[in-house]
Parts: sequence; C-alpha cells; structure tokens
Amino acid sequence: MQKYLLDTNTIIYALNNGFKFPSNIYLVSVITEIELLSYSNLTDVDAKILKMALSNFQSVELTSDIKELTIQIRKQSKLKLPDSIIVSSAINENAILVTSDKQLLNAQIVKTILLDEL
Repeated sequence: MQKYLLDTNTIIYALNNGFKFPSNIYLVSVITEIELLSYSNLTDVDAKILKMALSNFQSVELTSDIKELTIQIRKQSKLKLPDSIIVSSAINENAILVTSDKQLLNAQIVKTILLDEL
C-alpha cells in the first residue's frame, strides 16, 4: 500500500466535499492537527467532527529526524515553517504529499499530488 501525507487544505476540502479515501495508508503531520484544531472560529461540533476525521489517519509527531530535515529545507527554500515541517514529515515517512498548495506542488522537494489524483 502507498503512503500519503495529507496537507491541511486537503483535509478541509475532503471533509467539505464528502471525499471518500481509497484504501491506502494516510498520515497527517502534528502541524496539520494543530492548524485544523486551533482555528479561532471553530465550533465545538466542528472540533468533534475534525477529531473524528483525524482519528482515521496516523499522526506523524515532530521527531529529531524531522526537525533536522526541516532545518535543511528551511535553509534551502522559501517555505514557511509549518509547510517545511509537513514536507519533512512526508519525506521522513516516505509518503507522497497530498496538497492543493501551489507553492508545495511546485517546490519539487517531495513528490506531491492533488487530492483528485488519489
């Protein structure tokens, strides 16, 4: 089975559009979890829905390897820190990054695809 790491915008799009994920291994960075659950206008109901959705994916925590890789990526690219951590998490997990972020799609640091390409 292929591994995919889902970017924040991918999860939002999937939830809003009732996207059904085909059988594979899906991961989310701890950064994505933080971004989703710290939205200031998030209702309690929305938070429960997000937590339930996130429970279907394997969480990738910030490890020493990811930290070191993030430092290298930040030195070599113009990616923001959260995006650098997400990219580093995908690389560390040998996963394809699923995103609609044009900067990440064009960065050519890690293999990326759009959600519709799953």
